[in-house]
Amino acid sequence: MKSVQAYNLAKATGVEAIDRFQLILEIFTRRATTTEAQFQIQLAKLKYELAHAKERVRHAKKGEQPGLMGLGAYEVDVYYEAVKKQIHTIQKKLRKIREKRILHRERRAELGFSSISLAGYTNAGKSSLFKALTDEEVPVDTSLFTTLSTTTRLVKFSKRKFLLTDTVGFIDRLPLTLIESFHSTLEETIYSDLILLVVDMSEPISLIERKLDVSLETIEQIGASGIPTITVLNKTDLLSLEEVHQRLEILKEKAPKSIPISALHRTNIEMLKQEILRTLGIYVQATFTIPMTNEIMPFLSWLHQRADVQTIEYYGDHAKIVFESTPSFAEKVRSRVEEFDGRFEKS
Repeated sequence: MKSVQAYNLAKATGVEAIDRFQLILEIFTRRATTTEAQFQIQLAKLKYELAHAKERVRHAKKGEQPGLMGLGAYEVDVYYEAVKKQIHTIQKKLRKIREKRILHRERRAELGFSSISLAGYTNAGKSSLFKALTDEEVPVDTSLFTTLSTTTRLVKFSKRKFLLTDTVGFIDRLPLTLIESFHSTLEETIYSDLILLVVDMSEPISLIERKLDVSLETIEQIGASGIPTITVLNKTDLLSLEEVHQRLEILKEKAPKSIPISALHRTNIEMLKQEILRTLGIYVQATFTIPMTNEIMPFLSWLHQRADVQTIEYYGDHAKIVFESTPSFAEKVRSRVEEFDGRFEKS
């Protein structure tokens, strides 16, 4: 809807008229709970205001437009500069938050755990799946955009530890301004080792296909299309067994590595975990021998927290340790072992 259309509607009805973009922002505003999400929404609003500033001020000067709070009193250049100043202030605050996020991400990378991101269309059940995989309470709702910021937790499947992140839901024709404003939230997906693309399987097949297309396009837009993906077909508890098989057959070309589940009833969650383990099956086994000193015990404690230690054998003043981890973390262990004058071997 163009500004002139909004103005004419507002003038005719006496109430503020908003377009689809503003409606999405209004929903986002009601759902935002973190400082970052609130700043991102403010930024999107201000960028929208900046794009429509001249026309909105012109209409406001003609006569009070509902929702503009006496904006006609402002000269267009003064209003324009005021909005630009607010944008600059919020961008500066978001940069600081993003710098902190980068530090957290680097810290997580040092831990040596593979990272998994939950992605998908809004209201597909990502938060319910996050709860099922972590056994942790997170906001779960049937409304749109329950999650507007990321939540990351450490999870463990078959002695392997992963970092699992719940992210903001996608939406069809998401305005570019919103994609840009929420980039720091969406970029958690870019740095993942695996994406769990959650799809609501209970909806009509045409809607499932459209939302799946939107999700895949969004993943490509943010630069995450090269990351291994498992399609998690959720809400099977709302379908018959025959309907589940029919939809799996229809979606098999578009959604490879599909796992039908019910996050609510935890149906096939173990099957999903096994598929995650297979997809991220890049663990290597390594062995090292290290002299026992006062500094070694903290090192071994650090190793236990970050890798799957298979065996520890003690031989006098030396210890032999066998462990499994990602290749990158194994290299970090190699460096530490060599600092302690130990001998490292990779299987």
